[in-house]
Amino acid sequence: MRVTLERSSLLKSLNHVQRVVERRNTIPILSNVLLRAEDGALHLKATDLDLEVTESVAANIEQAGATTVPAHMLYDIVRKLPDGAEVMLSKTDDNTLNFSSGRSQFRLQILPEADFPDLTAGEFSHTFRIQATALKGLIDRTQFAISTEETRYYLNGIYFHSVEDDGEMVLRAVATDGHRLARAQVLAPVGSEGMPGIIIPRKAVGEIQRLLEDPDGSVTVELSDTKIRLTVGTLVLTSKLIDGTFPDYNRVIPAGNDKELTLERLVFTAAVDRVSTISSDRGRAVKLTLSNGSLLLSVNNPDSGSAEEEIAVGYSNDDLEIGFNSRYLLDITNQLVGEETIFMLADSGSPTLIRDAAENGAIYVLMPMRV
Repeated sequence: MRVTLERSSLLKSLNHVQRVVERRNTIPILSNVLLRAEDGALHLKATDLDLEVTESVAANIEQAGATTVPAHMLYDIVRKLPDGAEVMLSKTDDNTLNFSSGRSQFRLQILPEADFPDLTAGEFSHTFRIQATALKGLIDRTQFAISTEETRYYLNGIYFHSVEDDGEMVLRAVATDGHRLARAQVLAPVGSEGMPGIIIPRKAVGEIQRLLEDPDGSVTVELSDTKIRLTVGTLVLTSKLIDGTFPDYNRVIPAGNDKELTLERLVFTAAVDRVSTISSDRGRAVKLTLSNGSLLLSVNNPDSGSAEEEIAVGYSNDDLEIGFNSRYLLDITNQLVGEETIFMLADSGSPTLIRDAAENGAIYVLMPMRV
């Protein structure tokens, strides 16, 4: 194998694929990236056996071939080269890869490409195209609510499915950790109707989010019951899906909350952030005391003191006291985009529904806590 290419092109592609590689591996080949030079391009592939990313970059191929080298080491070498540099990769007969750029010379240990695992995709039952901004929006608005509790593994990802809402088919994303729930949706792309409900794992969600760099681009999505494959330009990401059943989230979305609170999102967010400064790391509780046209936020921490702040709000129901985890509150308000936010409340012990005043696409449910 002998190939020459631009440092910037190689760095961009390596940045995409090397993130999949775990820093510590009991299987040596999984620490490597597969390099295959053929057909005027250098093809890169990395995997952790659950997630696989491949990308192609244009290159001058003098001799076709393939090998595998340590992914993070190669990335660090390329990253430290000067801008505008040209890189040459050549495999010798003594099981090393010669890497040269200007006056820099490296000889890297390699492992045979035949040992590199292939995440066989199999057959995909549904295929559709979706705007990158739409898919990224679904992920951005729900990702924070993914559970990190490994025992409830079926909550360790985002649940995607197509469903009818107000006479229209929508592609909906849902995530919950039992304390809060996030639901976002867009009009269903052609081809997504009848797709199986799938749970995309947390790691894959993070990689997809980072790969959707071009806001004007589109993504080809292919689905089966066990895998998802996304194609963005020359980059292909394949991931196993979580093999589990996502709970019926509609049962926890309150329908009878009759106390409406309207407030300025940025004013409220700043006030929660300020008073929660003295809250304990363990509790993070903030109490909301509602009366006609007024909201008093208060925090009481026996170890450090107390804090209060009052803001004007739109509220004309019975007086109410309710407590929330301040971090969870901020996570939700930071996902909203409108100037005004609506809270639909029932009582101090029931879940609260939160959404933008101007947009109905995303809703959030937050469980209260004792204060």
